[in-house]
Amino acid sequence: MSATIHQIGPERPPSLDPMIQLVAGDLNHVNVVILDRMQSQVALIPELAGHLIAGGGKRMRPMLTLACACLLDYPGTRHHKLAAAVEFIHTATLLHDDVVDGSGLRRGRRTANIIWGNPASVLFGDFLFSRAFELMVEDGSLKVLKILSRASAVIAQGEVDQLTTQRRIETDEDHYLEIISAKTAALFAAACRIASVVAERDQRVEDSLDAYGRNLGIAFQLIDDAIDYVSDAETMGKGVGDDFRDGKVTLPVILAYARGDEAERGFWREAMTGSRASDEDLGHAVTLLRRHGAIDDTIARARTYGQRAIDALGPFPGGKAKAALVEAVEFAISRAY
Repeated sequence: MSATIHQIGPERPPSLDPMIQLVAGDLNHVNVVILDRMQSQVALIPELAGHLIAGGGKRMRPMLTLACACLLDYPGTRHHKLAAAVEFIHTATLLHDDVVDGSGLRRGRRTANIIWGNPASVLFGDFLFSRAFELMVEDGSLKVLKILSRASAVIAQGEVDQLTTQRRIETDEDHYLEIISAKTAALFAAACRIASVVAERDQRVEDSLDAYGRNLGIAFQLIDDAIDYVSDAETMGKGVGDDFRDGKVTLPVILAYARGDEAERGFWREAMTGSRASDEDLGHAVTLLRRHGAIDDTIARARTYGQRAIDALGPFPGGKAKAALVEAVEFAISRAY
């Protein structure tokens, strides 16, 4: 019988704290690697690095690598450099995303592209990708290199795919899921999968961890796309309604458009092409999303994928590591509330 996604309790909502506590020692080693590999004689590079580090972030993806290694009782240290590589890949994609989207806020702070300009942000992202591949090569496993390099390629393809569907209201749910599976879930899956490789487990274990990470990543992105319309800048750490103003056709929009009458569909066509982008238009969009249950249904889809992630952990024995990985799923879903 699988675990069920639930609120941990009225006194303690789901959080990443159990995972943070589980991997605290390993994460210290990862942070040492990150700080070391962000150094450079080119003054702008450590300056940009300092900005990113000061911006915080949950480091969820590298923590997943460490937690999955704990789940498998891996006693070595190879996962430290590989978790750092995962974080470098993720941070590089964020830098590039902010340039593409013209974002001004990330985690409540001004983005690097706003402070230093687009060229510096793109090039620093390239620097981080290069550092990530150095770490992969140093690990010496061709299989690890294949998993992480493949994930990097898939992420890039997903970002390009999203760019080509921007402002195209005819984008359907299947295509949307393909995009988020690539741009978000691929790295979650790879971060979990490489723990099985370093622990020298069989294909069944590798596939189970991949399924856990992939479904968690999809759930995570679905919640992100839902709360873009119903949260606030302080909670999200970025501008409210950014997806709406950027013309990103996410699942809430797809559902509301499909369920709306012709006048409502006309609004969405205008909004996604940039003709209706005021605060009043955003308010109207939220009204339509709520009218047709698009936000609630997006969260419900996220719960479905979250349950699949938890089910993928079924073959593994109980314990602190498994409990922390389950609660990470519950945390991802709870961000919508």
